[in-house]
Amino acid sequence: MKRRQERTRRKIFRKQDIPLYIMAFPTVIWLICFCYLPMGGLVLAFKDYKVQKGIFGSDFVGFKNFEFLFTTTDAFIITRNTILYNVVFIALNLFLAVGLALMLSELHSRLLAKSLQTVFMMPSFLSWAVVTIIVTAFLDRNNGFVNQVIRMLGGKGMTDWYLVIEPWPFLLVFINAWKNVGFQAVVYLAVISGISSDYYEAAVLDGASRLQQARYITLPHLRFIIVINMIMAMGGIFRGDFGLFYNVTGNSGALYRVTDVLDTYIYRGLMNLGNIGMSSAAGFYQSVVGFVAILAANKVVSKIDPDSAMF
Repeated sequence: MKRRQERTRRKIFRKQDIPLYIMAFPTVIWLICFCYLPMGGLVLAFKDYKVQKGIFGSDFVGFKNFEFLFTTTDAFIITRNTILYNVVFIALNLFLAVGLALMLSELHSRLLAKSLQTVFMMPSFLSWAVVTIIVTAFLDRNNGFVNQVIRMLGGKGMTDWYLVIEPWPFLLVFINAWKNVGFQAVVYLAVISGISSDYYEAAVLDGASRLQQARYITLPHLRFIIVINMIMAMGGIFRGDFGLFYNVTGNSGALYRVTDVLDTYIYRGLMNLGNIGMSSAAGFYQSVVGFVAILAANKVVSKIDPDSAMF
């Protein structure tokens, strides 16, 4: 037994791996400080937090803080919006990103391909504050581009788009895709570039068209990364992108019916009520649901295609 334990230790701790351990050390410290230690604050979800008493001295209230999410009259609306938007974001962005990656991979000009990759990736590096300014430039009532075009065509062009509900579900989906699809496409493009050219040469000899090559060679190679991305995305199914739903919409009360999600509702609750316990309970609830969603999605995938599952 002792010999086996010594052999195991030797396999784990090898001198040639010391540089790797040194490189990993800052990341491990970061994870401990910013990911694991803050988890102790989850106790706030079960306490009536008072600054004077501190985190551990505040009164224990059990699951009372969780009632904030379920007893409100807006519970159905914010839950519906959060889930439906995320489902659309995941499905549409996946379709667009894979399609864009396939088109970029067919470009013969290396300079053009790299230029387009840069153009498509740029929105993902913009903060939501910058995106909000861009959207306002289009939708502003007085000087917005949309209203100016309407006036040029003979209309009144005085619509306050931040008070009109109808276009916003489509606008939010479009803005989210515009900001995120480019980065996802580059990830898929990196996988495509790693596929051996032998597959395509053999397919050409067999008379396969470009569409058939994409269907029977490229997409099967992308299957694993697509499934992993979808499983990971399920972890955020109960989280709304705060910058998108709060900043871009200008926190307009007239739009709450189609733009209010769990994160914006929790934020306003914290600002209005100042109840940190309720906000902690909401965050804890979202994390648990996301974790369960990942496990469920991975279980389904393992039943359908075990090789594509995460674990």
